[in-house]
Amino acid sequence: MEGTVKCSANFVPLSPISFLERSAKVYGDRLSIVHGNVRYTWRETRERCIRLVSALTHLGISRGDVVAALAPNIPALYELHFGVPMAGAVLCALNTRYDSDMVSVLLKELEAKIIFVDYELLDVAKGALEILSKERVKLPHLILISDTESELSSPNNNWSLVSEYESFLASGESDFEIVWPNDEWNAIAVNYTSGTTSRPKGVVYSHRGAYLNSLAAALLTEMTSMPVFLWTVPMFHCSGWCLTWTVAAQGGTNICMRNVTEKGIFDNISQHQVTHMGGAPTILNMIINAPQSVQKPLPRTVNVMTGGAPPPPQVLLVMKELNFNVTHGYGQTEAYGPAAVCFWKPEWNYLSPVEQANLHARQGVHHLGLEDVDVKDSESMKCVPSDAKTIGEVMIRGNTVMNGYFKDVKATENAFKGGWFRSGDLAVKHPDGYIEVKDRSIDIIISGGETISSIEVESVILAIHLFSKLL
Repeated sequence: MEGTVKCSANFVPLSPISFLERSAKVYGDRLSIVHGNVRYTWRETRERCIRLVSALTHLGISRGDVVAALAPNIPALYELHFGVPMAGAVLCALNTRYDSDMVSVLLKELEAKIIFVDYELLDVAKGALEILSKERVKLPHLILISDTESELSSPNNNWSLVSEYESFLASGESDFEIVWPNDEWNAIAVNYTSGTTSRPKGVVYSHRGAYLNSLAAALLTEMTSMPVFLWTVPMFHCSGWCLTWTVAAQGGTNICMRNVTEKGIFDNISQHQVTHMGGAPTILNMIINAPQSVQKPLPRTVNVMTGGAPPPPQVLLVMKELNFNVTHGYGQTEAYGPAAVCFWKPEWNYLSPVEQANLHARQGVHHLGLEDVDVKDSESMKCVPSDAKTIGEVMIRGNTVMNGYFKDVKATENAFKGGWFRSGDLAVKHPDGYIEVKDRSIDIIISGGETISSIEVESVILAIHLFSKLL
């Protein structure tokens, strides 16, 4: 339009690293991270991330390089979600359950120049580097996240141990310049799929998608200013469902947990007045089955976002009784974590608890960061009728869908065939537009010409189990 101009005054590439800059200004003295006796404010977290940028740059990291990490939910991994992209690089947080063989395969594919490793996972990393050394692959520098200086001794001269994490940070400058993305579609992270159906695929996230999904997550979890978030979602999974950046956007406090246990969950909620947490249904099962000696009355209602697998209605019912407000989300690694959510309708409050739980177990509708989540016929690409019976494939479209699969053009093209991301999940669509996932396409059971959902079978088994505990 005549008279308009696109310039730095009215256009800045979207990036979640801007959330850290704002929180350091607005919430500078507020706690950003709590981990045991470790405490950092948002001002201190920003300074540590700036030092990390400086140290990475001096080590040769530049725009587009991949930096890997193998660590549980600890402060260092949280800082890497900002420090690495602030250096213009791309973070790949690896699944802590991988063995040395898998880590070596992925490091080779990523061509990672650095790997940050928690001391508890050092043997896994060493095994991976030894495999790569035998294959004559250029090895990444290893930086150890350690509790003690004694961990610094290197038993093998074939790989390079740069330093301990805190020493590495200390070597950086506190006034170093951030490398901002020159295009919001630049990669910010590579997150690998679970690999349950095939070899893990590297999913490329953009600064733009991460920014939008982080804000969408704040809205769908009702995360207002200064929340207290308990980390029971692995940060290596979908960048912690993008909640790593969401908490920064809202100036919240991250309560880190190295190991997730029933006692740790209830103790942290009580001690730190936790307002939000998240996790797969396994975390919900852990909570509802916690021994009475571990359970504590909640100081307030705790908002919980769950996803990864459909939670049985029986679990949602018990969680509500324990004063956990569960938001049921649905998504995939390729959709930055959450893609759809079962938004609660006021009229449902007048239904029976069982009816509410059954409605709550549905996957719902797309969040504001996406254009659409629909159920379609995989061949014709036509929408299935909203009859709660006809099964089709869940398909997703919008700005919080991955850029593509890392170094796998064919897989990317197949995933986007027809102009939608094909999830591989089978679902029905209810008359109100809410979708309900029935199964993965490879898990659906066909018996006597009838289609049987393995999810429904699991739900019945769990209902019997919970009922037997009440007898």
